[in-house]
Amino acid sequence: MEPSAREELQSAFALIEHAFARASGAPLVPGNDVILLKDAAQNYPAWLAAIEAARRTIHFESYIIHDDETGERFAQALMARARAGVRVRLIYDWLGALGKTSRRFWRQLRAAGVEVRCFNPPSLASPMTWLSRDHRKMLAVDGRIAFVTGLCVGRHWVGDPARGIEPWRDTGIGVRGPAVADLERAFARMWALTGQAMPAAEMPARESMVAGDVSVRVIASMPGTAELYRLDQFIAAAARRTLWLTDAYFVGTTAYVQSLRGAARDGVDVRLLVPGATDIWILRGLSRAGYRPLLEAGVRVYEWNGTMLHAKSAVADGRWARVGSTNLNLQSWIGNWELDVAVEDERFAARMEEMYLADLGRATEITLTDRARVVKSAETPRGPARQRGSAGRAAAGAVSIGSAVGAAMTGRRALGPAEARIMGVAGLVLLVLGLLASIWPRVIAAPLAVIALWLAVSLLVRAWTLHRERVKRRRTRRTERAR
Repeated sequence: MEPSAREELQSAFALIEHAFARASGAPLVPGNDVILLKDAAQNYPAWLAAIEAARRTIHFESYIIHDDETGERFAQALMARARAGVRVRLIYDWLGALGKTSRRFWRQLRAAGVEVRCFNPPSLASPMTWLSRDHRKMLAVDGRIAFVTGLCVGRHWVGDPARGIEPWRDTGIGVRGPAVADLERAFARMWALTGQAMPAAEMPARESMVAGDVSVRVIASMPGTAELYRLDQFIAAAARRTLWLTDAYFVGTTAYVQSLRGAARDGVDVRLLVPGATDIWILRGLSRAGYRPLLEAGVRVYEWNGTMLHAKSAVADGRWARVGSTNLNLQSWIGNWELDVAVEDERFAARMEEMYLADLGRATEITLTDRARVVKSAETPRGPARQRGSAGRAAAGAVSIGSAVGAAMTGRRALGPAEARIMGVAGLVLLVLGLLASIWPRVIAAPLAVIALWLAVSLLVRAWTLHRERVKRRRTRRTERAR
């Protein structure tokens, strides 16, 4: 390559790197070693080995830890290290654990010395906080190794060979190097949101932690910040050759769908792999409703034929890759606390591409017929019966429905043909509610009255709390002046 061309290429990469940093709000951290881990068969043993080798601290954050044989296995490992003097801290999400984990499970952990905190339990003062969840999944040990993943802890990810039930398909990574410090700090911020903050002295420093030559970004997004949403849109705009996406609960916004359509029309090989069978029936309908505009622009869509595809990952141009907890929907992008790692390394991206192509071998492509109908290109085995899902995932569907209905009512954006089903379902629901209200007014009035009273009490409690804080500040200022 000529020197001028090399300089031009380096300048282009520097510009893209600067744009990536601005879009994600996360600096590029060099000097790491990153391993790709597929399914629970590779993730769980690596996690347990790290836990068993812990000498100082274990920081574990998981949206769901099921109270089953798999969850018990992790509980025993954590309790053993706590009894050995290791500082074990664990954060779980209240809504994620609802109906999946018993109080006995948490009591036994606390009794053994594990510091357990629940994120965002119901609050009379904040009745709508349940909409924002801690959807992160990470494990950090001794400030030397960390794991970021899409996997929760439970038998779904292990499967049941005796009954012919396959494990859920999911992806995670293991990280050593300076980026572990960023992941530890992300955990520390969540820990502070649930109670007393961690001592600053426990936070590892990036210095003298070099473990390899891979550069990564730790994207610890919070509600309303949309760091990963901006990054996902930027990657869709910057990709020149390939953009391969895997997502468990895809309900793309209009802006993101347009980004994917624009890339495909410019000749980028855009592919989207989603579940064929999902644990949230409403999201399956919403995802399929969005296929048509993608297919019409040349985006290739595939449905996984296995038990459940739960991975959230992307790889672009054989250079950039992402693995973590964020799904491609508004709830994850804007409503939740999420954690992802963006890796900028050609070798890692090549492994991601190999895994993606292997996954396509177990998927069926969705195509458009001559009459523009969305169909599977070949007959595939039926997926398993739906399993119990999470209300947090269903919230993503509710947000998307609300966005489409709001656009129809206000005319703030054009609606596509793919949203006809959403409009139809929303119209029928409103029709039923209207009929109920006219025939049996109390059926509608009673729930509305309960909600209004709950919100009223919440606002009054919040007002009283703020008033007391204001009075306390005034007294403090008067005391300081008197001195």
